[in-house]
Amino acid sequence: MIISFDLRLNNFMSKTEKELAFLQDLYITPDWTTRFTELLGDNFSTDEFENILYINAGTGNHALELEEKLEENTQLFAVVENEELLKIAQAKAEVIKSDINFTAILPDKKFDAVIADASLVESAKINDFIKQAADHSRWQIALFLPTAGSFGDIFSYLWQVFLELDWIDKGAEVENLINEIPTVSKAEEMIKDLGFGKVTSKTKNELFEFDNGAEFVESSIVRDFVLEKRLGFLSENEKERVYEKLAQTIDAESEGVTFRFAVKATLITGAKG
Repeated sequence: MIISFDLRLNNFMSKTEKELAFLQDLYITPDWTTRFTELLGDNFSTDEFENILYINAGTGNHALELEEKLEENTQLFAVVENEELLKIAQAKAEVIKSDINFTAILPDKKFDAVIADASLVESAKINDFIKQAADHSRWQIALFLPTAGSFGDIFSYLWQVFLELDWIDKGAEVENLINEIPTVSKAEEMIKDLGFGKVTSKTKNELFEFDNGAEFVESSIVRDFVLEKRLGFLSENEKERVYEKLAQTIDAESEGVTFRFAVKATLITGAKG
C-alpha cells in the first residue's frame, strides 16, 4: 500500500499535547495506525473472553471497530496515551453510544487478552512496553510494532546528513537507531520469554511516499512522530538543521523521483495454556 502525504505544517515549533492529539487523529490514525491494525483480522481471536485490554488505543478508531465484532458479554477497556487523546476517543464513543471504557490510566489488574499498539513506541522502550502488556494478560496477547528493516531509507539519509554537517560523532546514534529496532524473531522470543506459547507473527511491507524532500520533512507523521521520537539526542536547533539538510539531500539525489520509506508492519501474537 502506498499513500502520498500532503504538506502539513509551515512552522516547526514544538507542539502542545492538544495539537499532537489533533494531528494524530487527522493523519496518524488513518495513514499509519491502520497499516498495523489491518493485520489483526483473522490472526487474533477475541472469542469467549470476558474482558480485553487495548493499550495505546490512540484516538479510539480501531477499538471502536473491534467492539462491533466482540461477543455481547465481552468488555473492552481501552487505554490511551494522554488526556487530550482521551477527550477525542470519548467523544467518538459518545456519538455511537459505545460501551468501551476509555481511560488514560492503565488498570491495575489482569485481562483475558491484551492488544497493544507499539507502532509509535520508541524502539529503546519496546522491551519495557512488551513486558507491561504481557503482565496484564491472563491468556492471550497481540502486539503491533515496526520490525527490523523499517525506516532504512531515512536512516541512510540521516547518516549522510550527519557526515555533510561534519557531525561524525553523531553517526553512532544512527547506528543505535537501526540496532534498537527488533527483528521479528527477537520480538517473538520476547513474547515467549514472558510465558506465552503458540507465538506467531505476520509482517507486511508498507511504503510511505512523498513528492519531494520538503514534503517528507514537513509531514506530521515524520516530523511530529517518527523522527521526533528518535532525534532526542539533538537540540532543537540541530534538529532544524537536520530537517533542512534532509530535504535538500533527498531532492538532490532523487532527481525528480518521489521519495519513499518502508516500514515492516508486524503483528506478534501469543497464548498461554
